[in-house]
Amino acid sequence: MFTQLFNGAAIRRALVSTSLVVLATSGTIIPAMSHAAAPMAATEAPGYFRMILGAFEVTALSDGTLDLPVDALLSADARQTRADVASLHLEVPLETSFNAYLINTGEKLVLVDTGGGALFGSRLGQLARHIEAAGYRTSQIDEVLLTHLHSDHIGGLMSDGQPAFANATVRADERESGYWLSAEARKSAAANDLQFFDAAAALLTPYITAGKYRPFKAGSQVVPGISAVSADGHTAGSTVYQVESQGRRLLLIGDLIHVGPVQFKRPDVTIAFDVDRNAARATRVDVFQRAAVSGDLLGGSHLPFPGLGHLQAKGQGFQWLPLDYTTKVK
Repeated sequence: MFTQLFNGAAIRRALVSTSLVVLATSGTIIPAMSHAAAPMAATEAPGYFRMILGAFEVTALSDGTLDLPVDALLSADARQTRADVASLHLEVPLETSFNAYLINTGEKLVLVDTGGGALFGSRLGQLARHIEAAGYRTSQIDEVLLTHLHSDHIGGLMSDGQPAFANATVRADERESGYWLSAEARKSAAANDLQFFDAAAALLTPYITAGKYRPFKAGSQVVPGISAVSADGHTAGSTVYQVESQGRRLLLIGDLIHVGPVQFKRPDVTIAFDVDRNAARATRVDVFQRAAVSGDLLGGSHLPFPGLGHLQAKGQGFQWLPLDYTTKVK
């Protein structure tokens, strides 16, 4: 079958050049002598994945991974959570991806979320390096769109005390920055949330001072081909970005889901980071139901890198269908 698909002569030449040596006198096949073992690389390949969406180029970018104690963070029974995770040959704490997405519309270069930067140790903060590995520079980015202002999505805004995206305008829902930048809201916040207020102020203020922060109203088209859809619940102004070109649509859903092995089949399960758990649950179910019917592609911030795939309804929940690897990026 393969000889019908490929050039037969080329295959024969390749087979002749393998590392097996045929001794003509005896007909014996002896493996070629091995060299000294090379040291293990102990590093992963650069974290980017490219795909085409209509006339747009979308590059998924990894900021790294962290191990999360999901059995303690989710509203589900801890034993059930551990069983769900183990059923996929994973373990708790669960190594969790932190993803961002770069969209080249042909007119603008738009980054959705910035990862954790230097806020969470050396396993995160890989975004800028992976942008460069993907063939771009941080200085080329025109717009940075934030799904919400939790630290692991905005940490990459600054680098060594300077704006990491010097030529970009930063944008988020006006309700989101209105809350996290509010001194009054901070006064009444839970102690565990104070870190989010402090990070938002520190990371956004340089852009605000430079006139580079422009909040938007939910439902706005923030860039031609990219619209902001309200996704209340995880935070007050959480946003899903709807990216559409030539009839193809990608929904960048931010933190609508954190733990795929649990929350796809049981979307009613919430996480401790949700500000309004009831609203977060309702938003997730609504978006997932519509995506399962429409066939829209989804991109999740904490789904296994590159975090891209489709949903189909299954029982009371959903099944995640990861996007196939492709080399068709032209």
